[in-house]
Amino acid sequence: MSVVALKPYSFPARDVRANFPAPLLYIGWEDHLMICAPVCLPLPPDTPFGALGAAVLPGVYGYHPDFAKIDWDKVEWFKSGQPWKPDPAKSLADNGLKHKDVIRFRSPGLTGIAGSCS
Repeated sequence: MSVVALKPYSFPARDVRANFPAPLLYIGWEDHLMICAPVCLPLPPDTPFGALGAAVLPGVYGYHPDFAKIDWDKVEWFKSGQPWKPDPAKSLADNGLKHKDVIRFRSPGLTGIAGSCS
């Protein structure tokens, strides 16, 4: 069911970029519902995209048994639900990512513990 506001909001948004130490980026791992929703990370815009798999995501997903098996050259990326080909050598900003964007990745051949998507 959709919701319609009866009056316009009369207060400033609190989730604007200026209120965070770095732009927020939501990152989700497809077919791995042990973490059921994308994680939200404050990441500097000059962070190289390739650093996600090497330095950022191991701290988030590294305890999952499938994580060590990921072939990052074969990972399929999605931005706002659409297939997307980021350049790992470019920064997050140079890849077009901005505050509160959502990206997801799928690791072909890996579908959670015993294929359970968990």
